[in-house]
Amino acid sequence: MVSTLSGIRFPLLPSAYTSHASFIGDRRTSGGLSLFLSNTSFSRKIFAGKSSCDSDLPSLAVAASKKILVPDSQSDGSSSLTEQLGATSTVSEDPQVIEDVDNVVMEDEEKLEDVPSLVVDNVDDAEAKVEDVPRPLEVTASTATGKAKGKTIPPPGKGQKIYEIDPLLVGHRDHLDYRYGQYKRLREQIDKCEGGLEVFSRGYEKFGFTRSAEGITYREWAPGAKSASLIGDFNNWNTNADVMTRNEFGVWEIFLPNNADGSPSIPHGSRVKIRMDTPSGIKDSIPAWIKFSVQAPGEIPYNGIYYDPPEEEKYVFQHSQPRRPKSLRIYEAHVGMSSPEGKINSYAEFRDDVLPRIKKLGYNAVQLMAIQEHSYYASFGYHVTNFFAPSSRCGTPDDLKSLIDKAHELGLLVLMDIVHSHASNNTLDGLNMFDGTDSHYFHSGSRGYHWMWDSRLFNYGSWEVLRYLLSNARWWLEEYKFDGFRFDGVTSMMYTHHGLEVAFTGNYSEYFGLATDVDAVTYLMLVNDLIHGLYPEAVTVGEDVSGMPTFCIAVNNGGVGFDYRLQMAIADKWIELLKKMDEEWKMGDIVFTLTNRRWRENCVAYAESHDQALVGDKTIAFWLMDKDMYDFMALDRPSTPRIDRGIALHKMIRLITMGLGGEGYLNFMGNEFGHPEWIDFPRGVQHLPNGKIVPGNNNSFDKCRRRFDLGDAEYLRYHGMQEFDRAMQHLEETYGFMTSEHQYISRKDERDRIIVFERGDLVFVFNFHWSKSYSDYRIGCLKPGKYKIVLDSDEKLFGGFDRLDHSAEYFTTDGWFDDRPHSFLLYAPCRTAVVYALVEGPKKG
Repeated sequence: MVSTLSGIRFPLLPSAYTSHASFIGDRRTSGGLSLFLSNTSFSRKIFAGKSSCDSDLPSLAVAASKKILVPDSQSDGSSSLTEQLGATSTVSEDPQVIEDVDNVVMEDEEKLEDVPSLVVDNVDDAEAKVEDVPRPLEVTASTATGKAKGKTIPPPGKGQKIYEIDPLLVGHRDHLDYRYGQYKRLREQIDKCEGGLEVFSRGYEKFGFTRSAEGITYREWAPGAKSASLIGDFNNWNTNADVMTRNEFGVWEIFLPNNADGSPSIPHGSRVKIRMDTPSGIKDSIPAWIKFSVQAPGEIPYNGIYYDPPEEEKYVFQHSQPRRPKSLRIYEAHVGMSSPEGKINSYAEFRDDVLPRIKKLGYNAVQLMAIQEHSYYASFGYHVTNFFAPSSRCGTPDDLKSLIDKAHELGLLVLMDIVHSHASNNTLDGLNMFDGTDSHYFHSGSRGYHWMWDSRLFNYGSWEVLRYLLSNARWWLEEYKFDGFRFDGVTSMMYTHHGLEVAFTGNYSEYFGLATDVDAVTYLMLVNDLIHGLYPEAVTVGEDVSGMPTFCIAVNNGGVGFDYRLQMAIADKWIELLKKMDEEWKMGDIVFTLTNRRWRENCVAYAESHDQALVGDKTIAFWLMDKDMYDFMALDRPSTPRIDRGIALHKMIRLITMGLGGEGYLNFMGNEFGHPEWIDFPRGVQHLPNGKIVPGNNNSFDKCRRRFDLGDAEYLRYHGMQEFDRAMQHLEETYGFMTSEHQYISRKDERDRIIVFERGDLVFVFNFHWSKSYSDYRIGCLKPGKYKIVLDSDEKLFGGFDRLDHSAEYFTTDGWFDDRPHSFLLYAPCRTAVVYALVEGPKKG
């Protein structure tokens, strides 16, 4: 008997997993490894725990002083920085410091020849240099697939331009130059030991399951395992049928030749796992590089799926990827909860129903959450269990490809919300304790555990972790044609305190000191280097609340390399203000928050994202209108003062956020029309180990859906808010004001509650006063001529009171006003936002 799920057939067998041991934290003292020795003309015996190509970078923070501070111990077994650079080494403030650091590093690399990581059979071999060590990955650049084929990643630059961009960084040159030196050293080691970053980032061509004309090869890095077998439907879960062999570096491997009829030995859709004898007991795990995994009917742990459909069933992309737009207008979406019905939506339904909606609204990019497989649906996709597998709840990998291809046909970029900041704590279907040790992919002990998220933290100083994560980023770009990423939890990555219980004040010592995780920042530099080197049109957005300087400066100039930073403080400010009376709102406070960003570092602004919609919080619309939304949103019923205020401020908040907040804009699906209530994923009662009981919601989908029908219903007031959001997006498309170099704030009047600013050829006027409207109100402007209204939040179509005449023309007069050379008079109704465009310059006399 079989059952099917997303096109995959599952024999209904008893669970293959048997609990053999409790997985307690067993520490292992082994650094990251370089793998896959090639054949050589001489024989060597190599210790399994180390290789000369291991990065061996200690996890450090560098103080703002000249001395480089060194931890007392290295839990990952790597050599200390004292051994590498000398206990009393200091970094000079001389501009050539990078070259000096590099020289020190190169001397250290020469010393690696003396480290007893190689036991040789004869004296002659003892003279062999590091360059003679066989390369770990025999993958040539010519095997690169897709659009990155034949491309190379430019070599590192000098990394000194950051000091020209921001002279205040000179005071932290020690830290920054050390950071860039570590990055350059890693690039050099990867070039030497792996053939370059382009090859290094294709680990998926060697690890996991790979298919050749002769059969299937499966490889897994699990140095802590004592034995390993590949088990699954294809061999009736027989542990003794397909025993794997281990090489010197802890890589387990097995080759399964084709059947006699030429068919693969593992049928497409078969469940597979690796069974290992580990220091913590016998363990069945989903392969770390698995490309698809599902939760079979009647089972709790997920199962890995060997996904290799026949050629005629594989999706073939039909449309080219759009070019990167100058301004980014992102529609943040969760496929599973994108249906008006109480269910998990599919990739196909999102493709057919939601993508056209996004296009019509005027957004030019869709950001997909919860793509990487996660066994706990209510984690919103942030507790990833299988990093290379798309979530099977919504369909197959080919269904996801079809969705992305349709988005490209519509001219939409598709960004992926990628999680490299942490991983699920699950041991049955995730990476945690994969080889029976707690320091396999992660830091051991407390450093490898995020106490607030209950998740594991990667060891970015491990060679194989770097291979895994860099390959993961490339996999999604290469295989699925994603157009870029929103990197989640970057603040948690960059600091050993993870940004918890820390208030960032902007003091540079908060960013460049002992609390900085240099390994993690170096990884972010590498992954941005990889993405932008191979895919120049790709976009990277980092979720950073700290305001780390250099975050959005190119890597070759000394920066971290992101294209955009999420401007997270803006949403927090709006929630803070919504808890206050209107009379307490300060115009200067609003303007300061919206414009408080680093020069020449682009930001994506948003009034609210998915975070503000989660259970325990409320959307902006619900903060504003609360329970009145249940009874007074129909146009055939009288409104209330709360509804009128809420609709007016909802539109103003979104427009001023887009107008002043950054060079990009983001909206979470449904919030464009003021989606009511909150998000609450289906969940049952939880019994915690400490005895506490967390109540569930009877596994209800009622609050885990998007009521798009509300925004579409012309008889509801939601429709007016949706139409305003659409007009706002199309205004930006027409005028490109978010990326205009001209921005000037001419008025922030606390008495009148007026904010006036220019962006490009547009003049924005906001009247936040709750009752006062102003006739013949003079505002300043830069350019003379005739202005007309191009967007009016008070328009009847948008649920307003239609107090302005859109046929009116506004002519400037000369003379300085509000520090502007010209000005014109207008009518500013209370609680309105109006945008004026220069439509005709001054007539020639």
